[in-house]
Order: sequence, then structure tokens, then C-alpha cells
Amino acid sequence: MPRADDTTPASPGLPAPQRALALAVHEVETHAADAGWDAPPRLFALVSTARALADDPSLAQRLPADVVAAATTDPHHLLSVEQEGFAVDGDLDEALARVAWPSSVDGTALVVERVVLPPSAEEGVPQDPDAALDYLANHPDRQDVRLAVGVLRDGPAWCAVRSRAHDAAADVASGPDLVPGLVTALYATLED
Repeated sequence: MPRADDTTPASPGLPAPQRALALAVHEVETHAADAGWDAPPRLFALVSTARALADDPSLAQRLPADVVAAATTDPHHLLSVEQEGFAVDGDLDEALARVAWPSSVDGTALVVERVVLPPSAEEGVPQDPDAALDYLANHPDRQDVRLAVGVLRDGPAWCAVRSRAHDAAADVASGPDLVPGLVTALYATLED
């Protein structure tokens, strides 16, 4: 489970809910980074830590003390709960389209790895899906990235991007709209 004391480059100037989301996104990205590269997508429910503790006081004994302390000082603090049964058999968009969260879930976060190419290399990608995968896997200018994207039901979004070539927590780029397609797909999982 991610810890509340992980550092994040989230600006203190962000509104409190977005700052809490940024912290949660960086925590799940760090959690995924601890497991290494070449991992399947990971999906997390994001819930208000204070509300979860109020609903189940025994939870305080199962959470790290720093998480409980963070919830007492920050009413926006979020608890991330990994969805162990989440599996992607093929298309990520199709897998996300099958996800629906109950109203008790305040938001969601996804960690997924992708291959990116410079625009000049994208022109040569074959139409055949198998040939395209081979092209991407063997292109000399490919960059492997880990994307962590989170959204809250009430609006804020946050993204964190780590490159395999610069695999250090200090080199994680972040912002609210770095991966707009995944932001949109995650919002759709929260719709009633």
C-alpha cells in the first residue's frame, strides 16, 4: 500500500482536493515503480481516508500510522485501494468501459505502461496490429513510459509520467492534463 509520506512535486498552490489527488497519483506511481517495469495495468479506487476511517474505525489498525495521521490533518486525503481483479485482455479502453464505481468511491487511478515514438516515426507504423506491435517494440527511437492518471468524481484530474530512460522519482513529470485520453476514460468509469 502506498504511504502518506511519499514525496510529490505537487504544488502547494493547488486547490486542496487536487493536491490530495496529485499526492495519491504519485503514491500509486511510486508503488508501481517499486514493482519494476513490464507490468500489467493497475487500477485503484480512491476513497476519502477520513470517511473510510469513520465508516470502519478498525481500519486505523490495518493502515500505516502515517496514513491515519495524514487523514486527521487533511480532510481531503485519499486512500488508494488496488483492484486485484482488474485485467486487460487486449484493449485498455474496452477494459475500462466495463468498470463502474459505486458512489462510495470518490475517484479512480490507473497505472499503465506505454511505448511512445517521436512524431516522425509514427508515420511508419503499419496498419496490421501485430506488425504495429513489432514495429513499436523494435524502433530505435521508442521510449517506454509509465503513466499514472487519477480523477475525482467532482472534477479534478492529475497525471504523472515516468520514462524508463530517466527512471527516478525526481524525473517524474506531472500535471492535470498530460494524458487527456486516459483522463476522459477514467471519468467515464465514475459516471452514474
